[in-house]
Amino acid sequence: MTLFSKIIAGDIPSYKIAEDEYFFAFLDIFPLVKGHVLVIPKIETDQFFDLGDEYLSKILVFAKPIAKAIENSFACNRCALSVVGLEVPHAHMHLLPINEIDDTNFTRGKLKISDEELKEIQEKIINNLK
Repeated sequence: MTLFSKIIAGDIPSYKIAEDEYFFAFLDIFPLVKGHVLVIPKIETDQFFDLGDEYLSKILVFAKPIAKAIENSFACNRCALSVVGLEVPHAHMHLLPINEIDDTNFTRGKLKISDEELKEIQEKIINNLK
C-alpha cells in the first residue's frame, strides 16, 4: 500500500480539497508554493501514463475546478499542471499557482508551512470551488 493509498484510506491525515469515486485531491505538505495541490487516482498505478484512458480523461475534468479555485485563491498568473511522479510510486499530478516558470522547479527547496496555515490554505481553496 503506497503512502497515497494510506492517505485515501484515512490512515494518514491530509488536508483534503476534493474527492469523488475515482480521485482524491489534497494539499502537498511540502509545497513548492502555497496552494500546491496533489491529485491522485484511487487506484494504485505507479506511472501516470499507465492509467487507463478513462482515468486519464477523467482526472483532468476532476482537476479543472480545483485549478480554477487555486487561481481564485492566490495572486497568480495561472495554475500549472505538472506530472513528475518520482517521489511516491503512485500516479499523481501537481497543481500549482504560478507567476513564473521557476515556481515549478522541483529541485529547489520546499516551503515549511505550519498546520494552521495549511488549514487556512485548504479552507481558501475549498471556499473557491464551484
